[in-house]
Amino acid sequence: MYPSQTRFGRQRRFEVLLFVLLLVATLLVFGPRPGSQLDRVQDKGVLTVITRNSPTTYYIGPEGPTGPEYDLAKAFADELGVELEIITPDRFSDIIPAIENGDADLAAAGLTVTESRARRVRFAPAYQQITQQLVYRTGRGRARPHSLEDLEGRMVDVVAGSSHQERLEQLKPEYPQLDWKLHRSADSEELLYLVWEGLMDYTIADSNEVTLNQRFYPELAVAFDLTEPEELAWAFPPGDDDSLYQEAVQFFEAIREDGRLEQILERHYGHAERLDYVGTRVYLRHIAKRLPEYREVFKEAAQKYDLDWRLLAAIGYQESNWNPRARSPTGVRGLMMLTQRTARQMDVTNRLDPEQSIMGGARYFKHVKEKIPERIPEPDRTWLALAAYNVGFGHMEDARKITDHQGADPDKWIDVMERLPLLSQKAYYKYTRYGYARGREPVKYVQNIRSYYDILVWVTSDESTARHPASMDPVYRIAPSSL
Repeated sequence: MYPSQTRFGRQRRFEVLLFVLLLVATLLVFGPRPGSQLDRVQDKGVLTVITRNSPTTYYIGPEGPTGPEYDLAKAFADELGVELEIITPDRFSDIIPAIENGDADLAAAGLTVTESRARRVRFAPAYQQITQQLVYRTGRGRARPHSLEDLEGRMVDVVAGSSHQERLEQLKPEYPQLDWKLHRSADSEELLYLVWEGLMDYTIADSNEVTLNQRFYPELAVAFDLTEPEELAWAFPPGDDDSLYQEAVQFFEAIREDGRLEQILERHYGHAERLDYVGTRVYLRHIAKRLPEYREVFKEAAQKYDLDWRLLAAIGYQESNWNPRARSPTGVRGLMMLTQRTARQMDVTNRLDPEQSIMGGARYFKHVKEKIPERIPEPDRTWLALAAYNVGFGHMEDARKITDHQGADPDKWIDVMERLPLLSQKAYYKYTRYGYARGREPVKYVQNIRSYYDILVWVTSDESTARHPASMDPVYRIAPSSL
């Protein structure tokens, strides 16, 4: 081989090697890189959210998946234009580690913002405030504890990995007599139930959980608060990639400004404090004693008019406490408390006949609901129909017009609810078509029925698609809203 050919060969190999190195460098600098978390979510078309099964977060109701956290997460997924995938772990203590490890895009699980958690995950803006409360059962010879000193010799049961455990650990140095037991597989709702059953002395729960569960377990009572108001927020994985987190920040700013956040919270909590202890106990007793006699008629009427029988039964209870001979000073009578005019319109010949009354009431409610614009989504459409059933469709429309005139949304119950009482004020009703009305009554009417309905769904959950949260599937995927 000639020397010139050898030098040419070495030079050629050097040029090829240099080209390869330059190509690799170019790809490293300008080539495709792994997308941001937001890009990955949108490319995949799925937002994976880890949560827990409870009335304050996510559960399957009569109309499908629901709950405050679910509604928020669904709205966020819709904003991103992706499906929502719900994951529920076996244990509450698995949620934070799952976010740390990137097993989900975010946690929407009613998480309290604490210093120790903030060192592990990134919290979005808070959307709700709660207070940790010590809960016990009244009656059975048990005295209410008034301070932590009263807990000496008693056990407090709490969920492992919860903010309640953190709070007890903070209090321990000051109150060395405190003693507690951790539950790794149970959630707060289960512990509240066990306290109600008398199988535990005390537990700690967030105030929103207590409020919702007192409807089902009316003997549950709050001894005292353990904290000042604390914030609930979504949790995101730690790290430099904050693309999805920033989208969430903008999302919460938007729903706070346009009122959607307030509407979601009112949907799940707005009616929860309407029933007192006595009212709840009486209602539960009537479910056991009175409802069985009329249950099949409610079901038959609901099937005939395409209604939920439990909603129809809740209306009947609000009207008469399921008393077929009930009457009012204004002349309405029967189990569904029909006026003579309404009874004639609904072909009811005997208002005191329970079957006729229930069938007439169901037909009339269906008639009223059909007047509500179909564009209004559930559950607002049902709540507006209930208000119209009580106060009259014309008065309800007057309230909706006032709502619209004041710049609020006439298709949202939370906005119309605020304006209905104005129908009793001359400064407002003199400008309406139908004039004066006792506008506070339909507000109370609707909120009571919402509570009666929730309790009835809970009591009859084994008979329908409404299931107790503890029995729900761990993964549920929901497509983007078509609205």
